[in-house]
Amino acid sequence: MLVYSQPMGSTRWAICIALSLTGAQSAVADIFAFTDSAGVTHYSNVPVDHRYVRVLSEPLVDAGPTAGADWRARSSSYTGLIQEAARQAAVSPALLRAMVAVESGFDPLAVSPKGAQGLMQLLPATMRRYGVDHPFDPRENLRGGASYIKDLLQRYGNDMELALAAYNAGEDAVNRYGKRIPPYAETQAYVPAVLKFYRRFQSEHLP
Repeated sequence: MLVYSQPMGSTRWAICIALSLTGAQSAVADIFAFTDSAGVTHYSNVPVDHRYVRVLSEPLVDAGPTAGADWRARSSSYTGLIQEAARQAAVSPALLRAMVAVESGFDPLAVSPKGAQGLMQLLPATMRRYGVDHPFDPRENLRGGASYIKDLLQRYGNDMELALAAYNAGEDAVNRYGKRIPPYAETQAYVPAVLKFYRRFQSEHLP
């Protein structure tokens, strides 16, 4: 069991530690968090009381031969579409793959409680913005998500952390906090998680 506490404002490092410790121990590195009355955010991979809420579910990657093979198979089935979308938007295929891994675990029918849909978990406003009419169509969903992250990278001077934070929390939130990662537990979990997979896919030479 991992328990980690960190004052609000430097929580991304807590999440990095949490992910590194849970990744080798658990099939799904679920991270839970709550912020106490003193403004201290507590993280754990085992929620020990009712105040904890899940802020990140890491995809099945290191869960053993069977689960790992299943995750790899689902990942590999979208290699061509990811490369196509990345090429059209002029973004890194490894980044796009990392985002899909964290957003949906390569499930094209994924729907979040907030209504985000498909491989890249596009919200209705994002779908309208990028002309995505069929969010559960992998090619169309990837095209919309790739275009969005490309625009965010351009807006934030190719700062990948800020672009990812905006993808997760919205551009208004990033701007409201002085072009920094907003102090939202989900967003501060999301950014290092995507970067973790991005580095992993790069080191494994996965497109």
